[in-house]
Amino acid sequence: MTVNDVDDVLLVHGGTPLEGEIRVRGAKNLVPKAMVAALLGSAPSRLRNVPDIRDVRVVRGLLQLHGVTVRPGDEPGELVLDPTYVESANVADIDAHAGSSRIPILFCGPLLHRLGHAFIPGLGGCDIGGRPIDFHFDVLRQFGATIEKRADGQYLEAPQRLRGTKIQLPYPSVGATEQVLLTAVLAEGVTELSNAAVEPEIEDLICVLQKMGAIIAMDTDRTIRITGVDKLGGYTHRALPDRLEAASWASAALATEGNIYVHGAQQRSMMTFLNTYRKVGGAFEIDDEGIRFWHPGGQLKSIALETDVHPGFQTDWQQPLVVALTQATGLSIIHETVYESRLGFTSALNQMGAHIQLYRECLGGSDCRFGQRNFLHSAVVSGPTKLQGADLEIPDLRGGFSYLIAALAAQGTSRVHGIGLINRGYENFMEKLSALGAKVELPGKALG
Repeated sequence: MTVNDVDDVLLVHGGTPLEGEIRVRGAKNLVPKAMVAALLGSAPSRLRNVPDIRDVRVVRGLLQLHGVTVRPGDEPGELVLDPTYVESANVADIDAHAGSSRIPILFCGPLLHRLGHAFIPGLGGCDIGGRPIDFHFDVLRQFGATIEKRADGQYLEAPQRLRGTKIQLPYPSVGATEQVLLTAVLAEGVTELSNAAVEPEIEDLICVLQKMGAIIAMDTDRTIRITGVDKLGGYTHRALPDRLEAASWASAALATEGNIYVHGAQQRSMMTFLNTYRKVGGAFEIDDEGIRFWHPGGQLKSIALETDVHPGFQTDWQQPLVVALTQATGLSIIHETVYESRLGFTSALNQMGAHIQLYRECLGGSDCRFGQRNFLHSAVVSGPTKLQGADLEIPDLRGGFSYLIAALAAQGTSRVHGIGLINRGYENFMEKLSALGAKVELPGKALG
């Protein structure tokens, strides 16, 4: 069963350990971007291991609006994208498709190369802190684009071929790095990007672009150099697995005292998470097909944790793990350095019986860019505490999955509102819950 409506309510009867096997497919933070990259090619591309999530459907719709043919491939989870007949799209249609996603901003570079112009409507996405799009437009101006602000969005033009440039990121932003990569590969000359993001999904996008004919070099100091080429072809690529979803299920196993085997989970991209998981008291076992995560019994241990860009502890791993930390003995300290508002989800956990206090200071680590700016970006979690069922309103993607974990770990029944938002990044999560023995139901229809 697929959840499409963000107003959907899920009844969760907690207190049952999650046990069983599930599979993660391609990473949400790579697949939609690889689909956008297909726009740059002069031949069809073939993308494998594609999850059926909302962000993929949004990008598929936007590509089709621009004349790209998107069809299923020969194997499950495979898409064939043919950009031969790229065309302009109707403004109203773009707005209708893009309203709930920030990904359309990444269409700018490819469309400027293919059509000479692009339109970007107002952008949505999860409300977890400031993710300004102004920097994207500043970068595009440096490449030579002109941008006109209109009532319905931003209209961009490239009067002549875009030119390579030198760009220094104030922070190693994933989105800004993707923007530069997707624009620089067909720009004239060399682009040098300093302080770039180097997440595994960024490396995988670079692999996609290199298969298409791009020339991209990554240095050890977070500098990426892109030598523009005149033409790109298609690609055939299998997306790397979603390490963020895998970690979410790992935290669910820990919080519910369960045992979950995650097919597709890979050690290399999760090493930092696995170290922390072991420090908390979680157990895991790695084989060629995936990773098994379980609660080995006994007390969980409190920790000090600081999120950071890769190779640090990913911010998307933080929220699900915090739920498990409510069951750890002692005081855990969380310092969120990536998104200033990401700890807001903890108020609902307190409503369920957790003891979590937020602070404006940088606790448990080095000073960060939010330290003197009045943001509640550090937390102290006191545990263990028994969680009780409650009415929960999902705030964002990872926070939403965290509420789901809390409801599954709690005693009694919770009503989780807005579960459709989880479908943005977790493929078939309802079926996965059922496979793991979760006692959940949509009003009027039991699922587990």
